Amino acid sequence: MEFKEIATVAGKPGLYKVLKPSRSGVILESMDAKKSKLVVGANHRVSILSEISIYTLTEEGSTPLQEVMITIEKEFEGDTGLAKGADNDEYMAFMKHILPEFDEARVYPSDIKKLISWYQIIREFAPEVIAEGASESEEKEA
Repeated sequence: MEFKEIATVAGKPGLYKVLKPSRSGVILESMDAKKSKLVVGANHRVSILSEISIYTLTEEGSTPLQEVMITIEKEFEGDTGLAKGADNDEYMAFMKHILPEFDEARVYPSDIKKLISWYQIIREFAPEVIAEGASESEEKEA
């Protein structure tokens, strides 16, 4: 599976694997133990993860979500150290550690919670997506 094959649907929790387009929309499969299928039409807002970025204060203005997740994987290997009831300051400190140049005015704690949730889903159900990227970036550094 690739990062461009994973989607999120506005108003629905979790992540979905893009199966194929249909006449009325796109067929998605939930990335959880249930593997339930869902057809989303034009009235749903579907975002492909490869098109999502996190706002930064750099010249580019953002960093792709996949790069951020690969950084989390290299740094924490699954254990982010954040409990379910962590406060907003802990989430902001976590993000500052992962992506020091992130835009604190435009990235909210709720966004960081969603990022961590997505990271955990991907790590469980599609670990190759972030593992491949982690090994590729290590090869570039060597």
